[in-house]
Amino acid sequence: MDMLINTINEITPYLMGGMMIIIILLFIMVVVLFKAVGRVENRYRKFMKGTNNINIEEMLLDRLKTIEEAKETSDKAIDECKRLEIKMKDCIQKVAIMRYKAFENVGSDLSFSIAMLDDKNDGVILTGIYGRQESTTYAKPIDKGISRYDLSEEELYVLNEAANKESK
Repeated sequence: MDMLINTINEITPYLMGGMMIIIILLFIMVVVLFKAVGRVENRYRKFMKGTNNINIEEMLLDRLKTIEEAKETSDKAIDECKRLEIKMKDCIQKVAIMRYKAFENVGSDLSFSIAMLDDKNDGVILTGIYGRQESTTYAKPIDKGISRYDLSEEELYVLNEAANKESK
């Protein structure tokens, strides 16, 4: 047992020296780690501070709010477009016109027929007949592409032209 105690007493200064070296190395590592953590903390604070002293979280929330408002505006615009599309079906979308000579003894092609139809081919045909002594204009209603009144060749032509156009 004395031998063990003597051995421990002999190696104690070496153990103490080794422990001191380990303690110094650990102290250096702690100092280096504190500096690294300080740099990371400074970078984190700068990042969270953002621009114009606004917190990055506040900036993200503000952007999300802006995106939500833009989505609501977009949804309203889409709804309005759908409403207008439905409403436009009743507007004049198909037009055809033809100019012609109604009478052989009259100089130019001043007579005309115009067909104006909506998406369902409802509308009107306007015809103007020009003569030397008088000029007459009249309208004939069109319902689903058909007139209850007799149509002239020119009126039938413009009706077919307009009815065969695609509505936009």
